[in-house]
Amino acid sequence: MAALKIEEVKKIICDAGGKIVGRTRLQKVAYLLNATGLDGSFRFAYKHYGPFSEDLASSAKLGALFGSFEERQANASWGGTYSTYTAEAVQDESQSEARTSLASVAAEADSIVLELAATAVFLFYEGYGDPWDETAQRKPEKATGDRLLNARNLLKELAAVDVPKPIPEALYS
Repeated sequence: MAALKIEEVKKIICDAGGKIVGRTRLQKVAYLLNATGLDGSFRFAYKHYGPFSEDLASSAKLGALFGSFEERQANASWGGTYSTYTAEAVQDESQSEARTSLASVAAEADSIVLELAATAVFLFYEGYGDPWDETAQRKPEKATGDRLLNARNLLKELAAVDVPKPIPEALYS
């Protein structure tokens, strides 16, 4: 089934401007597209880095393997590796302006800020009364005051995009 979703991964990369740096960032961009009703290709569950789709991860690996898009791995300053996904961004008449706006803003955001924002949205929809407090409890090393403020501001920026399912105002006001 993952092979059927390779084109969806490519579309996410293209909608983000043809490049997404980081596997976590790919997951969060895809999740925010899903949460706002702009994509429904992948199901997400909570993992250590927030919303995660195993199907998306598998489809990204297969897509890179079969050449639908490119994945380059490089060494990170912290000792691990990270991936950069690129795809030839082809103008598509069916391409949604809202989708490209949201994907490109999210893909350009600081990766930790994006992770915090996507986690808060996920926890909101999971029914947590205070998703920001829950996010801070789950990610104490990342959830500094400035980062949480920047995550709220990111959601406010994303909320300005006209989407089928708007980001709840409670998450950024």
